[in-house]
Amino acid sequence: MGLTIGVDVGGTKVLGGVVTDSGEVLKTARKDTPREGGKALTQTIADVAKELMQEYTVDSVGVCAAGFVSSDRKTMLATPNIADWNGVNLDYELTSLIGVPVVIENDANAAAWGEVKFGAARGKENVLMITVGTGIGGGIIANGRLHRGAFGIAAEVGHMRVVPDGIKCGCGAYGCFEQYGSGNALVRFAREYAQADSAAGAHLLSLGDGTIQGITGGAITSAAAAGDSLSLKAFSTLGNWLGAGIASLSVVLDPECVVIGGGVIDAGDILLSPIRDGLEKYMPFAGLHPYPQVIPALLGNDAGLVGAADLARV
Repeated sequence: MGLTIGVDVGGTKVLGGVVTDSGEVLKTARKDTPREGGKALTQTIADVAKELMQEYTVDSVGVCAAGFVSSDRKTMLATPNIADWNGVNLDYELTSLIGVPVVIENDANAAAWGEVKFGAARGKENVLMITVGTGIGGGIIANGRLHRGAFGIAAEVGHMRVVPDGIKCGCGAYGCFEQYGSGNALVRFAREYAQADSAAGAHLLSLGDGTIQGITGGAITSAAAAGDSLSLKAFSTLGNWLGAGIASLSVVLDPECVVIGGGVIDAGDILLSPIRDGLEKYMPFAGLHPYPQVIPALLGNDAGLVGAADLARV
């Protein structure tokens, strides 16, 4: 098979790469994500692809982004964090701009496929991927195939309702999983704990501007790695929520393993250990059946573009 390009659209950057059929990334290109979204973002994606195509001949382009993608992989139905992209036929618009076939995919779906084909879950047939970043994304591999569902929006696990009348989510609902198990939730937990106990939060506050609002995810991760008790408590709370959610998903999907990806995975076992503890704590019929392994993603920031590039040739 020939080369393809994968483009991963994130909140701050559009990252593209030329990918071989063995998952090797030959070259990457990136541009900042235009805040206005819409046609400016569509043009940026095309510019990234065309920059790579100056050096490589490719058969197709796969584009992944957070949001609901139609079952025919042509239209971005809804994007809660990207402006002016709802209902846009990106296949048509990008094919017109780039000149080769284009496939659209949800970013967590693409990352899950990348990890199964070339990464941490290589060779496994039934896999759940959870991406923990600003929100929570999900990808399901069932019997070796990416599960998209009837309308293309399967595995949006971040929008399961886990707390009745809980915190309002960007999707418009209340109490969604990502409000309690995401990177944003980690920051909220740490800020709440520091607000309640300024002495315990002194070290974490010192890593920012000294204010509660100045506490960042990066500072929490650094402080936790250095043994800061408040930061470790925030990670423990986050992991407990994630473990509980994964326990419920496991009795529906019965995966061999659960791959944890996204920016928060940089914390390593500081996050993975409480997730595993939460999974055991909340698993229905605990101790009476096999549990899925909880493992870290392997491909890092390239997972989405590698998966999207491979899905463009499937």
